[in-house]
This record gives sequence, structure tokens and C-alpha cells, in this order.
Amino acid sequence: MIDPKSDVLVIVDMQHDFLPRGALAVADGDAIIPGIRALAERFDHLVLTQDWHPPGHLSFASSHAGRAAFSVIDLDYGPQVLWPDHCVQGTQGAEIHPAMRLDAAELIIRKGYRVGIDSYSAFLEADRRTPTGLAGYLRERGLSRVYLCGLALDFCVGWSALDARAFGFDAIVVEDLSRAIDADGSLQKALADMDRAGVTRVTSGAIS
Repeated sequence: MIDPKSDVLVIVDMQHDFLPRGALAVADGDAIIPGIRALAERFDHLVLTQDWHPPGHLSFASSHAGRAAFSVIDLDYGPQVLWPDHCVQGTQGAEIHPAMRLDAAELIIRKGYRVGIDSYSAFLEADRRTPTGLAGYLRERGLSRVYLCGLALDFCVGWSALDARAFGFDAIVVEDLSRAIDADGSLQKALADMDRAGVTRVTSGAIS
């Protein structure tokens, strides 16, 4: 059951560039829009995340001569997938889909805006040291259980769920309202990692 005092819904990266015809489209990503909208109506507390890259971001394949999109390089903070240019600050592709109840969001976490660090998690940048401030915000608000949905399940949703657990929050991923990229086994790895970390996985129909 949703507890209006302690529960928060975090909607992850429902932006045009991750939807069909976007620069980094997640298959079937638009199919979850109505369900997320309906679920969001049931929460008193709503947080959105937004990929917000400057032009020439280090995670873009175009920033590395001769490197193809979806290849992997080693950076100071570890392996980095190189992505097509996406969610560039100020572009239409970076905008959050308007069905995501922007008017009701209490907080929008922008991530990936540091040119030299990628960011998947709503809690920590990819260097695993730089916080976004979300953990402190939730604690100060007295919010202890985090529901997550959105794009993509095996990257930004999954990493956010793992970090929610690491910061001491209960984490619940709404699987049917998330979609995955699923590159080279990334989905199965993400699901296994979440299971080991104690992340609960549910369908939206099980939430009352």
C-alpha cells in the first residue's frame, strides 16, 4: 500500500530522446506513458529525473574520434559506454514528456551536466563519489520508501534503485512501467544486481 507520508515516486528520464524517434530511443518506451501518468496521480510525493548533457559531453561517441556509439572505453572512474549525442541541454530531445505531471513534481534532478562525468543514477554520478543531493532531500522530507519507474530499466532506473538501497532507502522498481535497452546482457545483469541488493520488483497492478 502507498503510504502518503513516507513514499515517493521517482520517474526516471521520460524524455523525448529516449522515446521512439529520439536520439537514443528505448524500444516501446512510449507504451509506459499512460501507466506512469496514472500511477503518479496516486502519489503525494513525486520526483523526476532529467538527463541534461552539455554539448560535447564525454559520454558521447562523437567526442572520441574513431569511436562508434555503444562501444566502451576506460575513463578515470571506470568503463564508459559511448552513446549517441542525446538529451543535450536546451534541446527538444532533452525535454521531459508533458504527461509526466511536471506541475506536480516536487523536485527535478538534472544529471549528467558535468561535461567529464556521465550519470545514470538519480543519487550518484558515474564516478560513484559525486552526489546529486537526492538522498539528503528525501531524508529531510521524511521520505523513506522509493518507487522507481521509467527509462531505462537496465541503466538509469536500475542504478537509481541500487543507490537508493545503498543510501538506506527501501526501493521498489515498477517493472511493467519501465523499459530496458538490453545491450549485451545488461538487463539480466541489472535484475540480478537489484535482487542481490534487496530491491523489490513489482507490477503496477500490485500497488494499492
